[in-house]
Amino acid sequence: MGVFPGFGGWINQNIQEPLKTTSKRSKNGKSSSVSEEDRYIQGPWYWDPDLTPKEKAESLEIDHVRSMPLLATDPKYYDLDELVRQNNLWNSEYKKHPWNDAPAKVKVKTKNGICHLNIDFTLGSPPQAVFELFTDPRNMGSFHSMGKYKNNWRTRLDTLATKVLKKDGPRQITEVEKVLRWKILGYNGTIPIHLIIDENHQKVTATYKKVKVMHMKVFEGSWKIEPLYVDQKRLCKSRSPISEEEYKKCSGSKGRIGSKVTMEHIFQPSSLLNVPPVSWFIRGIAVKVTKALLQDLREHVITMNKMKTVDPLVYAKVVEEVKKKIEAEKESELKELEY
Repeated sequence: MGVFPGFGGWINQNIQEPLKTTSKRSKNGKSSSVSEEDRYIQGPWYWDPDLTPKEKAESLEIDHVRSMPLLATDPKYYDLDELVRQNNLWNSEYKKHPWNDAPAKVKVKTKNGICHLNIDFTLGSPPQAVFELFTDPRNMGSFHSMGKYKNNWRTRLDTLATKVLKKDGPRQITEVEKVLRWKILGYNGTIPIHLIIDENHQKVTATYKKVKVMHMKVFEGSWKIEPLYVDQKRLCKSRSPISEEEYKKCSGSKGRIGSKVTMEHIFQPSSLLNVPPVSWFIRGIAVKVTKALLQDLREHVITMNKMKTVDPLVYAKVVEEVKKKIEAEKESELKELEY
């Protein structure tokens, strides 16, 4: 059974054509075409309800969703104030009671040419915040690596385009185009990835399946995020399972909530490539890149926890700086290719 039972027919009727550019309205009211680079701005987006009219007006002056304090997940289905409180709690407790996320555990099993990755890991951030990281298509810098020099940024996973196909309460079905960069044993390259993602903003779960992924016959998976009461033993003196309400009460509202993430990724190289030793090489790349992406997430969350406050406007400025560094490196690489 696929990851989208009963959903295949509807998808086939709605994604026969690739994502197309749309138009946006400029400040003078005239319509202008959206470049290939800007296709991902398609919604829906959700404003932080706590923004003042002045902050919202200042944000609109940015004129680009990449740097606006917008949410990719619908705050209607979770307590945004509690999420902000938890984020700030992680910041304030970082030095007093450090929490070290262990590297992800990745189990690899291959059967009948199909590779199954079962992944478990924890992050020092609440489930809704982690879900936002997973689903935000604005290339927020979560998946980057640093080169030899501090100004040498490499974005490992870029979102090129998104299109929301269906919105039904907390459920959102999105068509996504990404590009993945890989490097292994001296070889490097890029892999275009075109997916359909079925998200649930309330349950913080998602499934995905390929529309088209280069060299892949099968490419699908799922993830779920569960709360992890990291201070339960210290503040509640108990190891038995408790609810979020009980945890908040016994910890005096001082208990941090982290995330336990369980992922399953299934892939199978196309028929011509699913033969040793080529299939071994492809599987090796897939597993190594997956581990690298998970490590990027881990380091990103640790960096965010070091910040003294979590202010959307401040975060947007940080993101814009990252974007400029990435764009500068891309321009530099293009100039080198010209020579």
